[in-house]
Amino acid sequence: MTQALRLGIAGLGTVGVGVVRIIRRQADLLAARTGRRIEIVAVSARDADKDRGVSLSGYAWETDPVALAKRDDIDVFVELMGGSEGAAKDATEAALASGKDVVTANKALLAIHGQALAEQAEAAGRVIRFEAAVAGGIPVIKALTEGLAGNGITRVMGVMNGTCNYILTRMESQGLGYNALFDECAKLGYLEADPNLDVGGIDAAHKLTLLASIAYGTRPNFDGIEVEGIQRIELEDIRQASDMGYRIKLLGVAQRSPRGLEQRMQPCLVPADSPLGQLEGGTNMVVVEGDAVEQIVLRGPGAGEGPTASAVLGDICDLARGLHIPTFGQPADTLEAAQPARTGLPAPYYLRTALLDKPGALAKVAAILGEAGISIDRMRQYGHTNSTAPVLIVTHKTTRAALDEALSALKETDVVALEPVALRIEEL
Repeated sequence: MTQALRLGIAGLGTVGVGVVRIIRRQADLLAARTGRRIEIVAVSARDADKDRGVSLSGYAWETDPVALAKRDDIDVFVELMGGSEGAAKDATEAALASGKDVVTANKALLAIHGQALAEQAEAAGRVIRFEAAVAGGIPVIKALTEGLAGNGITRVMGVMNGTCNYILTRMESQGLGYNALFDECAKLGYLEADPNLDVGGIDAAHKLTLLASIAYGTRPNFDGIEVEGIQRIELEDIRQASDMGYRIKLLGVAQRSPRGLEQRMQPCLVPADSPLGQLEGGTNMVVVEGDAVEQIVLRGPGAGEGPTASAVLGDICDLARGLHIPTFGQPADTLEAAQPARTGLPAPYYLRTALLDKPGALAKVAAILGEAGISIDRMRQYGHTNSTAPVLIVTHKTTRAALDEALSALKETDVVALEPVALRIEEL
């Protein structure tokens, strides 16, 4: 058996402790599967005295993660601190400069700085592995870079934030509003320190950035994603979607269009009987469509100690075996700077608004939609409340540009009492 693969782990939160536990529990299995021992040499975290439920006495301790990254007695720097700037970025750069491979769960770091880090890694003859950064325990990065390498990818989409999916499915099953479930998630510890990372769609958009880069051979471009969170979704939207045979999901989609690369993270209606429509609670799902494989569905836990640590160990095992793949599946200098394209492919849309109780209000809305070239599939007006009438409209296929034109015109009328909520109906 060859020399042990020596690790330095920065960040001993839930995932870091999970990695320590797996390496201890499965030491013989890991050695049998990789042909070498995997050993933790040194660790780093903010508080050396914190009780983490696992003994760390056998490891060297570094208070500075950059110092850990530079140690001569480690081969792989395992970055589990998080954050796109500061210590995580500095330590990752230091590790690569010191000739170390990097394993990380940090989607924000790679979504923002992935191109530069990939170039640095390749210049040093090193690799960055990040299976744990996207969809927790689901091996979607490996699927795209290896199992589906012979496919031209036509579409990647998925539910990649368990907190949002938990809120949306609980709204439907329990009849609770968004605010009540937001508070519930806060009490359960499901929200990031900055909750907008979750409910605002930013966390999931970081993940979509990485999937799109691998799928389409493009430079990671977080700024090119259309991002919208779930804050405006109301219980009425959930109920109306259900009545029409749909469910609402925070859905990430990346696909080529004639105008460039579309990347969007936004609430969408999906068929209730589809795999995405049947997804419950905090589970994640990624759907990949390729020209040879057609469609595959990957489903599993998107967070938590065990699933995320499992993904980290998968990357470590690949390094122990000597498997070196470019960060985004192909050499960094071959990645294209894709033209970001606002959603251009036509789709039906769900619209909800409220009209002032004035004669001809509904006709004026229909006329504005018609002038934008949007035809109505169905329309429902119901339950007058405080001199306003809620209205639900489902359009036939239209472009987002035409819809935006109509929404802008609606805001200028004297009949709209509520800014319309517009949700794309994604066909699967």
